[in-house]
Amino acid sequence: MIEFKRIDHVQICIPEGKEDEARAFYTGVIGLKEIPKPESLIPNGGLWYQVADVELHLGVEAEVIKTKRHPAFEIADVDAARKLLENKVKIVEEPYIPGRTRFAFIDPFGNKIELLQMIGK
Repeated sequence: MIEFKRIDHVQICIPEGKEDEARAFYTGVIGLKEIPKPESLIPNGGLWYQVADVELHLGVEAEVIKTKRHPAFEIADVDAARKLLENKVKIVEEPYIPGRTRFAFIDPFGNKIELLQMIGK
């Protein structure tokens, strides 16, 4: 049996050469803190961000394929996040799950990211 402790990082992908555009969105719009990549991985391209105690890695791929796979991040205020993003990206309404309010958005590269707030805690 494997004893899991926590998720260390989640990776999504951006197209080759789109780091500046990704930085403008993830740093400029969402406000995530970019963190340095290890020297050995810099030639691979992409960016790393700190999201609470988890890292979000933006890897580079020749072709980014749309999929249902997605990370979901718990946030403090889902309504404020929706207002921040509603005119900047496509918002995806998610089905109701008891104890949470949530929505997803599609980033400029086709990645789906879910944001949720726990309610009733």
